[in-house]
Order: sequence, then C-alpha cells, then structure tokens
Amino acid sequence: MKTKFLKALFLLLTVGYTVIAQERLKYNTLEDKIDNYLSQSVVNGYSGSVLVVKKGEVILSKGYGWADRSKKVPNSSSTVFNIGSVTKQFTAAAILKLMEGEKLEVSDKIEKYFPQAPSDKKDITIHQLLTHTSGISPSTGGFRYDKASKETFLNDFFGAELMYGPGTKHTYANANYILLTAIIEQVAQQDYETYLRKNFWAPLQMDHTGYKGIAFDSEQLAHGYYFHYTDGEWRDWGTTQEHLPYNNEHWYSIGKGDIYSTVEDLYTWHLALENNKVLSAETKRLMQEAHVPENETETSFYGYGWAIFNSRSNSKIVAHNGSNGIYFADFLRFVEDDLVIIALSNIILNQQSENVAWEIASMVMDKEYRPKTIPKNTYELVFDFIRNNPPEKADELSQFIEDKTGAPINDKALLNRIGFKQVSENRDTDWGISLLKLNTHLFPGDGNLWDSLGEGYYVLNDRANAIESFAKAIELGSDTNCYWCKNGKKRLEELKNK
Repeated sequence: MKTKFLKALFLLLTVGYTVIAQERLKYNTLEDKIDNYLSQSVVNGYSGSVLVVKKGEVILSKGYGWADRSKKVPNSSSTVFNIGSVTKQFTAAAILKLMEGEKLEVSDKIEKYFPQAPSDKKDITIHQLLTHTSGISPSTGGFRYDKASKETFLNDFFGAELMYGPGTKHTYANANYILLTAIIEQVAQQDYETYLRKNFWAPLQMDHTGYKGIAFDSEQLAHGYYFHYTDGEWRDWGTTQEHLPYNNEHWYSIGKGDIYSTVEDLYTWHLALENNKVLSAETKRLMQEAHVPENETETSFYGYGWAIFNSRSNSKIVAHNGSNGIYFADFLRFVEDDLVIIALSNIILNQQSENVAWEIASMVMDKEYRPKTIPKNTYELVFDFIRNNPPEKADELSQFIEDKTGAPINDKALLNRIGFKQVSENRDTDWGISLLKLNTHLFPGDGNLWDSLGEGYYVLNDRANAIESFAKAIELGSDTNCYWCKNGKKRLEELKNK
C-alpha cells in the first residue's frame, strides 16, 4: 500500500510540476508575453490588430476586441482600420514616384503648379511641404469631414498667414500634405486614390488598402468607438466611409489622413520598400533621410512622410503614427534591427493604448520587460466610481483613479466636463457639484475651474456658493481680460442685483 501511495504521490507531483513548467514556458515565449499583455488589456476595452515581425519571422499577427460590437464581429489581422497620418508616407511615396518619372523635382517651387500663389508662399518648395517646413500653420484648413472643394482648400492655404518664412523650421501641419495631393493630381492627371492604387496597392496586391472606394465585404471595416462623457457610455462612431463626403469635396481630409488598411497590407508595403519594389534604393534613402529636426533637442527628425530617430541601442527607427481622434495607428520599422511592429486600433482608451507598439518593442528588445495592462478609459472609470458610490465619497475618487491607472488625475478637463454636464443637463446634480468641487481642490489655483463651479451653483440657484466661487475665479484671474473673469463679473453683478 505504501509503495502504491508513493507512486501515486510521485505521479501527482510530476504532473503538477509539468503543468506549472508548461505554464511558465508559455509566458516565457515572446509571442505569448505579447498576447497575454494585449488579451488582458481587452478586458479594459482595448480593441485592435497587431503584427510583430522580427528578422522575417512573424511573431504575432492577431486581432483583439471587436470590429463591430453590435454584430459581434471580432478584429483579426485582416480587419480594416483608418490609419490616420500613416497616410502621409503614401502621399510622399507618390511624389517621389513622380520624381523618378521625371515629372517633378522636390526642389520645385509651388508657383510652378499654382501661379495664383501669393508672394509670401510662391517660393515654398515641394521639399518644404514634405518636411513640414513651409511655415503654414497647423490650423490651416477646416474639420476633416466637412465638405470642401479643392478650390476651397487652396483659397484657405494661400490666404493663411505663415507662422514664419518657408524653410525656417519644422512645424507639423496637415495642410502641407493636402497641397502635395493637389500637386500629385495635377501632375499625374489622375485622382489621388487612382494613382496610389495603380502604382502601389494593385501591383502589391494590397487589396484592403484605399481611401474612399471599397471592393470587399464591409464587415471587414472596423467601427470606431468613443466614450460619451455626458451619458457615460461607449458609442459606435461607425466607419470612416460614413463620414467622408460622398462627392469629391473631401479636401480637408485627403492626402494627410483617412486612408484605410490592415496590418497585413502595411507589412506588405514595408517589404516592398525594403526590397525597392516601389521606389529605387536611392529614392527610398531620400524618403527615410533625417531631413529636419522635429524638436529643439534634435532627438527626432522628419523625413518624407516618416519620422526618423534612434533606438536606445542607437539603431535607426523609421516610424509614423496617426489618428482621427477615434482610430489610432502606429507603424514602427526598426530598419537596422529588422523589426516591424504595426498596431491599429478602433478605440482610444488613454495614452497607454496609444503606446502599444512601443511597449511591444520594449518587450522584443528586453526579455525581462513586462508592460502594465492598459487601464480603462479614465472617463469610464469616473462613471464606474460615481455609479457605485454616494457623492459623500467624492474625496476617494482621486485615489481610485490612481489605483486603476497608476497615475493621479492630471487632466483638469476630466472632472470639469463630467461634472458640469451632470449639473447643466439635470442628471445627477449632487455628483456633478461634488466633481466640480473636487476639481477645485485638486487644482486650487485655476480660476477657470472655480468659474465652472460657480456656474454649477448658478444653475442650481445656490446663490451664496455661486457668489463665493465666482469671486474666487476673479481673484485668480491674472489677466483682466480672461474670459472667466468677464463671466464671473457678469454673474456676480447679476446675483447681487437679485
């Protein structure tokens, strides 16, 4: 009996050790480390597709979360996302392709293509547009999904005041790449999407990359999602194609962003660049050259449609990210380490959800690195707290947020937006006032927040507290022309006359 017992115990321990060893082995493989990080983040709302390739070996190519929540369509490696400003590399490549065909030169001045260009802009070169050194302001042009003809945009561009002389320094501005698109269409005598499809996407069989036209199952398009902080719920924004103008009045969007693609197609594009299939080696070098510094410390540079910088080991990184405020895309190419990481998402939770590609890069480069799970959206966390606690516990909210996100509340707008909406729309007014009060405790020197608290009390007809809050706002106003000072003085006069 003793022998049988010992044998049984040995088998039990052996099996148990084997299971533990297998579990440890599982999470010691890079693929499963990355997958575990992303899968745990899905619980908090992360949603997207990720591809990681090291030295030609696909480490991970997988979707996470939902492409369409209502229809329960999951994200996959073939799901189609809006790639935001990752679009700019295709616009730059189109310009360089035309250069290779001797149709233009990057040294050309825009007066050559637009004789109507005013004197302060006529000498802007294509190179300066490509590197964001034209001097044009980031505010030039309208909202990306508003209707605007090419003529409307050109009038905006040529009528705008330059921030500084062309070629002086780098300031990232989308209008540069919209103007490049107008040049592409004029020189190629084709519309932007047709030129890109004919010269790049079709030859490379990038069948799920485009701008407006789609020729595949629309269920492959990922819906974008955003948190509605008035109602405290996630909303379906739909797809980009539902927001772009149906006609050709898309000139606040085109060329700078809103191309759609998949992680698979973008990896195909990377391989084509690496193997000089779409641009010559010399042209590719020009595209990926660190032309101008993006910052004063010169730790980051801009090429043509790519940002250029060095890794911790001083190897070259060619990368770009992009977003329309709903989707987020990151395309990292460690060209000397032969590492590619592409992360596309149809939801933005927080800064951590925008750092996915970089966190994965750290995991690849450092075997001991363990990223923290992406937390929930902070607005959602506030609603989680207020739905489960009375307003009397408002002073515990800050610690709750810090425990969940790893950082204290540092966004002054967070509680201000939620609190004022709760009061002004007569929802949970007790919690609304509590949030506004808490915000003034967290940031006591901000007059604007005291003005918001005063407005909250004003809406609730709490005269005494409204007067006290507006007086505090005025006291903190360093500028006599500050807008909250004017509002506070107006409200005080009104309240004192009641």
